[in-house]
Amino acid sequence: MRVSDCMTRGVEIASPQETICDAARMMADCDAGALLVGENDRLVGVITDRDIAIRAVAEGKGPDAKVRDVMSTEVRYCYEDDDVEEVLRNMGELQVRRLPVLNRDKRLVGIVSLSDLAMHGASTTAGQALGYIARPGGEHSQTRH
Repeated sequence: MRVSDCMTRGVEIASPQETICDAARMMADCDAGALLVGENDRLVGVITDRDIAIRAVAEGKGPDAKVRDVMSTEVRYCYEDDDVEEVLRNMGELQVRRLPVLNRDKRLVGIVSLSDLAMHGASTTAGQALGYIARPGGEHSQTRH
């Protein structure tokens, strides 16, 4: 199965110039914990609810802080024609629950989440990927650094 068979199309895209308050409102409206950030028809980042809490609020930034100031600029992604099993392994190694989906021209066409993949028949591999994602350590470790 290919990623295009189970990804979500028509995703909300935030602008780096928007405020984190705008981004939080967009997340609430579409019931998502992450937004892709685009500029000039290109994917330039990702902002998550965690970015807003940790990189903004915890550092004393107000609701008018710009998305560009708290977003992650190192964006991992997959292609729409990638094999689901390969993408799940990659998600486990990267310890991420979702990936932007690009076409081969590197244009954004959607997003795929661990739950998208599990709901479309890759539940065994999705469970294994979740085990890797949830393992201790990595970028999102609960231990103090």
